[in-house]
Amino acid sequence: MQSIALKPPGSYTAASIPKHVVQQRVRTPKKNIPQTGVERNHILQVVRNYVAEFNPVPPMPAEEIKVHADRVVGMLRCDAVYRDYIGVLINNEMWREQIATVPFERRLLLLPKCLRVESKCPAPFDEFGLLCKQCGLCSIQDLQAEAEKLGYATLVAEGSAIVMSLIQTGKVEAIVGVSCLSVLERAFPYMEAAAIPGVAIPLLQDDCIDTTVDLDWVWDYIHLTSDDQTRRLDLGALRDEVDFWFSPASLDCIMGNGEGETETIARAWLGRAGKRWRPFLAVSAFQALRPDTNAPLPEDLKKIAVAVECFHKASLIHDDIEDNDALRYGEKTLHEEYGTAVALNVGDLLIGEGYRLIAATKLSAEQKAAMLAVAADGQRQLCRGQGAELCWARTPQPLTQHQVLDIFRKKTAPAFEVALRLGAIYAGVEAHEEVEAVLKVYSEALGIAYQIRDDLSDLGAGGETNDIAGLRPSLLLAVAHEKAKDGAKEILGSVWRRQLPAGVTFAQVETLFHELHADDRARTLLETYKEEAIRCLRDLESPNLKGLLRRVLGKIFNDVEIKGWCKEQELKNGVLNGVRIAAAAEPELAMAR
Repeated sequence: MQSIALKPPGSYTAASIPKHVVQQRVRTPKKNIPQTGVERNHILQVVRNYVAEFNPVPPMPAEEIKVHADRVVGMLRCDAVYRDYIGVLINNEMWREQIATVPFERRLLLLPKCLRVESKCPAPFDEFGLLCKQCGLCSIQDLQAEAEKLGYATLVAEGSAIVMSLIQTGKVEAIVGVSCLSVLERAFPYMEAAAIPGVAIPLLQDDCIDTTVDLDWVWDYIHLTSDDQTRRLDLGALRDEVDFWFSPASLDCIMGNGEGETETIARAWLGRAGKRWRPFLAVSAFQALRPDTNAPLPEDLKKIAVAVECFHKASLIHDDIEDNDALRYGEKTLHEEYGTAVALNVGDLLIGEGYRLIAATKLSAEQKAAMLAVAADGQRQLCRGQGAELCWARTPQPLTQHQVLDIFRKKTAPAFEVALRLGAIYAGVEAHEEVEAVLKVYSEALGIAYQIRDDLSDLGAGGETNDIAGLRPSLLLAVAHEKAKDGAKEILGSVWRRQLPAGVTFAQVETLFHELHADDRARTLLETYKEEAIRCLRDLESPNLKGLLRRVLGKIFNDVEIKGWCKEQELKNGVLNGVRIAAAAEPELAMAR
């Protein structure tokens, strides 16, 4: 796979984005496979919990797998049409640990030719399948190149005969396959008879032309290795543990008893709702780099995690004041509740608390000095990004998408970088030095992707802090303004100058976003930066950090509420706006445990 160096956000153009990301094709969704990554990842987690609990042993006949699949369908209370799909996942998880022990050079990656863009694909065929020309039009090139770099044998072909002939040579001891469910069903008896460990990632469309697959899953299975000691780590449980540290009693234990009303307000704000991604990242980096991943988490690590959140929550307090936002987490912002002066003081206190907690650890002087330097530099970068936005607000003019992305890079990425690097330094100064460069690139790509995702999620009445209503720089506004002409361009230019024309509503502005495909462009850029975060990990020597950061990325971008999926169960529960599948499955999951 050709590595893409992270360019400054201003230098990304349509030509520099992988072609298969830009391609917009109309496809027929599979009726028996969930269509969103959130749904698929939730089902996968339930399947993994089920296999870990009941420990079914492979190879298992298809009929027995269907029995297990029916149980999982019942636990999820989802449509029975997903049974075969769930059966594939169960089979994957049964073989997962055994495949991890097979060397890459003894594995086969089997890809279907229908992943190509058939109308434009220049690749010929021979008796072994498609001979990829590395044109970049589809994902075959990237997957094949990465697998072969690791040592895999790869084939772009369908059919059980060629697979069986390779198995019979004795040179293939495990298979990672991508295919439609019908082909997987026909190939299953051969794999069962040969007792060859295999995992399969189903395609997402019914047709056999220009299909797609969940690339995150393929990438995860390709890189599965026993060298990664974090592959069994339950990220959901780890995140729950980190979240618990922010309960009032835990904060008092970690930070010591507070004094006065200012500290009371600060800790209440620190414990308020939030995703806690930054402290979670700090703990994840430490987990990946420490020698014993199964040992209990050190007490001092909690101080570092809370310090990271102190810095973040302080920035939110100041940000809300500067943007004059009235709500945060669905409640009044701190300055709305207590006044600007109190809020400013509480924010300043939290910054001081962050540095105090770092100093209060029992780490070496060298580790503390390194942490303080990283935290201080992150604070400076964040203020520069926020400063750029504030200076723009004094004389607002249209910004290009490149300029908006640069603000994202300075405002959002530093907090992720500080979190990851503090966790790495906790594991050791030398360990941090070995991964510092990669963590910088990963954090920048992650931060920009995270902010783009926020821009997209703010669309519509359901958005928490709509950037258009708040008259803040928005990637969608930048893209739409660059594409617009005539009257539409005038309207969007006025929005940039914070002067919404008379008679024009925010809903109408968002309609322009859709008409000009600004949301499509934003999603393309989101996938590009997520892809860059994954690609930069190839330079890491640590399989633990490489594997964990790849999983963390999926966790961050898929950990959202699932709505409108299991409608029958929603009606049973009397819920109008959707429920989490996890909530619906809780009674059965409790019984299974």
